[in-house]
Order: sequence, then structure tokens, then C-alpha cells
Amino acid sequence: MAHAYTPGLKVTEGMTIQKERRLPLEGEVLVEAGVTVKAEDVVAKADLPGNVQLLNVANLLSVPPEEVAEHMLKSVGAAVSEDEIIATTKGIFGLFKSQARSPIDGTIESVSDVTGQVILREPPIPVEVKAYTDGTVTATYPNEGVTVETYGTYIQGIFGIGGETIGDLTVVAESPDDALTAEQIQSEHRDKILVGGSLVTTDAIQKAIQNGVKGIIAGGMDDADLRELLGYELGVAITGSEEIGITLVITEGFGRIEMAAQTFTLLKVREDMKTSINGATQIRAGVVRPEILIPFMSDTAATASDAVDGAMEGVLRVGSSVRVIREPYFGKLGRVTELPVELQNLETEAQVRVLRVELENGEQTTLPRANVEAIEGS
Repeated sequence: MAHAYTPGLKVTEGMTIQKERRLPLEGEVLVEAGVTVKAEDVVAKADLPGNVQLLNVANLLSVPPEEVAEHMLKSVGAAVSEDEIIATTKGIFGLFKSQARSPIDGTIESVSDVTGQVILREPPIPVEVKAYTDGTVTATYPNEGVTVETYGTYIQGIFGIGGETIGDLTVVAESPDDALTAEQIQSEHRDKILVGGSLVTTDAIQKAIQNGVKGIIAGGMDDADLRELLGYELGVAITGSEEIGITLVITEGFGRIEMAAQTFTLLKVREDMKTSINGATQIRAGVVRPEILIPFMSDTAATASDAVDGAMEGVLRVGSSVRVIREPYFGKLGRVTELPVELQNLETEAQVRVLRVELENGEQTTLPRANVEAIEGS
């Protein structure tokens, strides 16, 4: 049977999922292999060095740099408090003393007899890495982190903003074509992850932030609303570090686009279950997709069908579900009906491999294979 390889977008009811949870620098791993963890559990921690502050003590005391050390009241390595006197002159008959005060809480890192400056370092910044999903620790990396394995529903989106968050799933939309409006968001949605349908607006997002909603999953979002929400034009860099008080996962694309029926149905089935989402997105080399992860118990962590799905990941066949990712059918869903072997000419006179797709409305069209992505797990 003919088949091809294409970028894949996972929409999978059940699969084994492994998540590496690593520190940005060496630290302490808090769990051992084989331990069962909750998504909120801290599995590793470290301390980032605090910021450095320079204090020109020679200028403050009006003394030569080489004399600063003899006027210091605190030694290198000593802890200091904000506004504490760390150096002083003797003055005249004990009067008219010049003093240097610490601008921060921290420690004295060094005293220079060349520049006359004292380097102070702010307290270390604690960094904690959480498990992110309920599961089992299957591997540990000394001083770095762990791998957490779970079994559950896994869905990738097209675009997202905001980092990792965890909450119970609540489906607000009645159908995958419904827009998520501000009026639908209530105080009881605090700490929840809400599912809309075809569109989420800035008003709805702002209302969700005010009500303490953890995240929103929707089919589409207008790019103008995104600019208004962020306050700037988003470039091609990776997203996920935005601190707007909520995480968004867009499953279909920009504009009002009905959420794929398979995606909406899966989310509906998993309503009220603990869900982990991450809006981090990168569309350049080293593609990063926003994701939705809903762990659940399974008697078999990996079934035979999972093994087949894993082995054929990225394979496009007749019957495969696809999403069109370029105009004029951008965002449309369909199924592959034919995979011609011969190259065909485009209007640009380029020769490319194509495929025949039957869209959800029954329309048949021929597209370059680069214009679609597979919806894996379908």
C-alpha cells in the first residue's frame, strides 16, 4: 500500500507517555526510580545564584581603593542586610564618619583593592521541577532530574502561550463550533482548565484570568486578540515563558476554526479529570508543540495497537486523517483517498508529490503533501 511521511499532530486516546523533568543546572533529585508521583510533586530542586550588585565603597568613603579592605566591617562571605553599614571611616575625633551601606540582603562575594568596589550577591533563587503528570519515575539522572512515565490521553495543539499548569478539565462549549465567551466563565471555574470550541476572545481570557482559571483549550484565536493580550507582536521565538496568568492551547489555528471532532470528543470524555497542559510552541527547527496530557489508569501500559502507532508515527496512508496547514483550505480536516507516486506540476511550475484528500464537507481536492500534517492516533 502506498504511504508517505509527513509532520504529525498527535491526537491519541491512550498511549504511554514519558516526560523528562530536568533542572537547568545541577541540583538535588528528590525521588528514586520506581516511586509513584503526583503531578504537583517536586521531583528535583536547585538554587540559581542570586543577582550581583556592585557597590563602589572607595567613592562612598572617599578613600583610595587599596585602603577599602581596612575599612570593611564585614568580611568576604559574610551575610548582610539591606541598609546595613558594611564599611566606615574613623572620622575626626570619632565624628564626620563616612559610611557605606548594603543596598540588598545577601552576602559579600569579594572586595577589590584595584577598583575599590565590593561585590554583593543577592540570595540564591530556588528552582523546583515538578513531576507535571501523575505517573511513575522510571529513571533518575544524578543531580539533574528524572523521567516520569504515565499512560493517558495525549493531544498536541497548533499554537500556545504560557507554561506548564495543572487543573481539572471542564468542558464549557456545547459543541466544537461554539465560541468561548466571557459570560460563560464563572467563579466556580477557579483552578480549572476550560475547553471552548471554535474561538476564544481576549474578553474571555481576561475574565478567566480574573477568576483564577489555570488554562484554556480552544480551536482558534484571532491574531489581533493575541497582540492585545500580550501587548506586543509575537515573533518566531519559542513561546511558553509568557507570564499572563493563564496558559492557552489552540488546537486548530488562527481565526474562528471549529475544533476537530475527535479532539473535542476526547476532551469531553475526559471531563473532570486532572489535566496537564503546556503552551510552549516553536515552529522553527526543533519543533515544539503545545500539549494536553490527561493521565488515567490502564491495566496495560502499552497495548499492541500502541506499539503499531509508535512504529508508524509520521506515516501517511490512504485513510489517514489530516489537517490542511496552508491556504486555501487552511485548518480544514479530511482523509487521504489517494497517494499518487508520480510528481505533478504546480502553478509555480515546481514538480512535487501530491495527495488526494476528501474534506469533511465531502469536497475532493489535490494538495502538495507539504500542505498537510497527519493527525496521529486517528
